[in-house]
Amino acid sequence: MAESPITILQRQRALLQVEYAYEKEEFQRLTEATGIEQKVRRGVAWYPLTLGRSYRNSLDQLVVEAFRPAPDSSHDGGNGWSDEDFQAGGFSSLAGGVGSSSLFEPGKPVCFFTQDASGDLHGTGGLLHYYKFVAQVSYVEEDRMVIALPSPDALEQIQAAYRLGVQLYLDEQTYRLMFEALDDVIHAKTGRLAELREMFHSTQPIGKFTFAPVRFPWLNPSQQAAVNEVLWAKDVAVVHGPPGTGKTTTLVEAIYETLRRENQVLVCAQSNMAVDWISEKLVDRGVSVLRIGNPTRVTDKMLSFTYERRFESHPLYTELWAVRKTIRDIYASRNGSSDSRHQKIARLKDRATDLEYTINQSLFDDAKVIACTLAGSANRILTGMKFGTLFIDEAAQALEGACWIAIRKAHRVILAGDHRQLPPTIKSPEAMHGGLDKTLMQYIVEQKPIAVSLLTVQYRMCDAIMQFPNREFYGGQLQSAPEVKYRGILDWDTAIEWVEAPLSPLAGGEQASYGQALPAGEPRGGESSAGLSRINVYEAQLTLATLQRYFEKIGKERLLEERIEVGIISPYKGQVQLLRRLLRQDRYWKPFRSLITVNTIDGFQGQERDVIVISLVRSNQLGDIGFLRDLRRMNVAITRARMKLIILGDKATICKMPFYQRLAEYIDETF
Repeated sequence: MAESPITILQRQRALLQVEYAYEKEEFQRLTEATGIEQKVRRGVAWYPLTLGRSYRNSLDQLVVEAFRPAPDSSHDGGNGWSDEDFQAGGFSSLAGGVGSSSLFEPGKPVCFFTQDASGDLHGTGGLLHYYKFVAQVSYVEEDRMVIALPSPDALEQIQAAYRLGVQLYLDEQTYRLMFEALDDVIHAKTGRLAELREMFHSTQPIGKFTFAPVRFPWLNPSQQAAVNEVLWAKDVAVVHGPPGTGKTTTLVEAIYETLRRENQVLVCAQSNMAVDWISEKLVDRGVSVLRIGNPTRVTDKMLSFTYERRFESHPLYTELWAVRKTIRDIYASRNGSSDSRHQKIARLKDRATDLEYTINQSLFDDAKVIACTLAGSANRILTGMKFGTLFIDEAAQALEGACWIAIRKAHRVILAGDHRQLPPTIKSPEAMHGGLDKTLMQYIVEQKPIAVSLLTVQYRMCDAIMQFPNREFYGGQLQSAPEVKYRGILDWDTAIEWVEAPLSPLAGGEQASYGQALPAGEPRGGESSAGLSRINVYEAQLTLATLQRYFEKIGKERLLEERIEVGIISPYKGQVQLLRRLLRQDRYWKPFRSLITVNTIDGFQGQERDVIVISLVRSNQLGDIGFLRDLRRMNVAITRARMKLIILGDKATICKMPFYQRLAEYIDETF
């Protein structure tokens, strides 16, 4: 007997509680047991911190500017490269050390701390003291962050601090919103929310309109079909977009056409970056977008359609700012009787409320698309708003609880993504094994195949790279567009190659030819632990040796003139950091630094490069490949490549899993 929708959602809620408890415990451990330097390297802390000006923003929040140290020459590794050079080349999109990028994003909670005088400015030694209040990131760029504070007292405390730092805090607010949303859905007795719950988690049929299809000559047939399925859907539709198939293009067209029938829609995604991307494309299409929540991609174009920027530029904002300032001045003043002051403040507050309501009404009346993260859809300025259609992009990466936060505001739901690529990030092994990573999109794909439109023409990979993931993940239904099918970089080149990185390399092999001395005490072959991650020093050096030989075949002049882009990917953060360090230490790579990006598989989601090099790392006698078993991640890694894919790994270890054995056989048989 099939489980009831309520039972499924109750299990999801219980697993979410397990994940929440695990993350709280991990945060406590990180806070208590991890040194400042390691936190900075992981991108979860800035230290030491310099404070700038404080002011009231357009939302009347008290904010303060915070700056971290700029890179200096002491980190150039003796080769004339500063961390700034390294970053500029894309090597350190998540690199460790001073000047590295960080995991801070707008909307994320943070806490401040100080270190006592017994420690040094590198964070070594000295006790840490955490302030009891929680603040929130309002805006962040390279080395500057604007942080919203809960009170003037909080500002006074940190302004008086010695050796101040800031650290990411556990995002309890998002968990609270997911719990509330799931409770609302579970307990819904009647109404649209109860109807959608039953449709999404049972075999109950979905409804469709029956008007004639609309033609879109600029789209391919599968994209046209997907847009029409969105328009016909009464309840739910899924746009399944495998890598390179134009999912964003299709989704933008579907939103544009929906707006010919509806006055306004809500567009959400799990991450700020995904919201920014779809928002930019909608603006390019001429759609009026109101972006709720600060963008991650900080450009003038992005800022121009944010709620804050539109609010500040409204003709009535000057009066509102003056009223708010007068209220603060009266609170700070002791002049006049208590009764008269309270009466005046009450009148001014009423006026401020009227002005704020008028400005908000104007902004929302002008906007055709309201864009925000799934959690951002619970923003107070959206309270009470309902939408005919909700579009959720990257739905395969969103927890079900997060989706329901936004679904409560909608009559029908359109999901877009690819459940064959990266799943949601789950930290608790118990929650993972229990199925918390199974998304709402997966449930609907399984229960309602009639709602799914698969995009079948891909425009990214040459055909030889596409065919293996096509066979393994998409039932052979994809085809390459003619303009990319046979493209390559070199004549007589092989599109995919597997470079063997054995557990015990022969003396005088690639390691010696690359000319890099191994650090004392590090292994000459095979993997080793690096904190919570894994590294393979021999394979890292072999990776760069292989890429160097390929560069020499292409030629420096052509590489630079045509700007041939390269991505070096590893599933393990430890290997990524090692590869970045080796790149920094060798001057050979300096002319190419703007062409090369090194990152994890998760860091490359949504991106593509002309050449992709994958270092698999795992090499051991037991055949243990860890989370390389998550084949969705390997699908992402393989499908980032446009024209050349190079895989490095120990076949004896990796190919014990049938998927990788089939991959190795495909390469051997095809090339």
